[in-house]
Amino acid sequence: MSVAPLSPEQLQALADWLARQAGAATVRLENVRRLSGGAISVNLSMDLIIDGGPLTGCQPVVFRAGSPSGVSASLSKAQEAAVLRAAFDAGVTAPEPLFVDGEGALLGSPFYIMRRAGGMAAGHRLVKAPPSPALAHDLGQQLGRLHRLRPGAPGLDFLPLPAADLIDECLTAYRGWLGEMAGLDPALAYGLRWLDRRRPAVGDLVLSHRDYRTGNYLVEGGKLTAIIDWEFAGWSDAMEDIGWFCAACWRFGRRDQEAGGIGDRADFYAGYEAAAGRPVDHQAVRWWEVMAHLRWAAIAVQQAMRHVSGAEPSLELALTGRMLPEIAYDMLREIDQMEAAA
Repeated sequence: MSVAPLSPEQLQALADWLARQAGAATVRLENVRRLSGGAISVNLSMDLIIDGGPLTGCQPVVFRAGSPSGVSASLSKAQEAAVLRAAFDAGVTAPEPLFVDGEGALLGSPFYIMRRAGGMAAGHRLVKAPPSPALAHDLGQQLGRLHRLRPGAPGLDFLPLPAADLIDECLTAYRGWLGEMAGLDPALAYGLRWLDRRRPAVGDLVLSHRDYRTGNYLVEGGKLTAIIDWEFAGWSDAMEDIGWFCAACWRFGRRDQEAGGIGDRADFYAGYEAAAGRPVDHQAVRWWEVMAHLRWAAIAVQQAMRHVSGAEPSLELALTGRMLPEIAYDMLREIDQMEAAA
């Protein structure tokens, strides 16, 4: 399907399908509009007016489908919905998935529909608010709840376990994502070598969001309403998610607020430790922050290639590729700080 809103014929087909899924007499789709953001997925806000069945009434939802081209390691929409269900059932503040079409026969692309939460996700706007110890603590708690889920958790058998050496697997994957840039760009080549030489011990595998950052949660009235964008979820070291959240590249200019640009690292860590029942390995987190910059650089290269290849012409994707020097600078700065403290 295209990145444009659904056609009238597709909307009617979706309404008829939803009526069958919901056990309703009829379903009407109202207030359908494209949501901002979502470089990897197509997100539409809509209201389901359901007549009959257990969900009768007005249900505010988000329709989420895949883009024509994607990014390596992103989950299918059916898999993403299954991870969202596991997180929701574990008590994480995440939208509840309601309907899933994993085959894509109806609209030409797999999709799922989840409850819509209120609030704002834009990172560059969220960091302009005064620092919030309560929000940083809550976000740490949510991550701690998620990390209670371990391999073998019901409904997540489709998630592959990492290879025997998780870090080897990560570095190999990111080299592949970077392509020739892994050898041609001196900053990225140095980062890859440094990460390989300074690798920490890998901790217990947990269900990781793998894109847990400011910009991927909603805030309304200063309070967290939902954690969103689960397409990269998988089994990993718990410290990876913490490092990703605290990495300088996701503070949106608020370098003084080390927890996602919205609060203090100590508050985030305290919330995490209280919910997860495990201590934060401070040194390992800093290593994963360097890895976060390398991974973000690799994703930026892939996003740019979606535009350059002609598969999905997009100013947003092109501009993401232009961020590579800034990402590399932040990575080298983190490495210098760790070397100075060693």
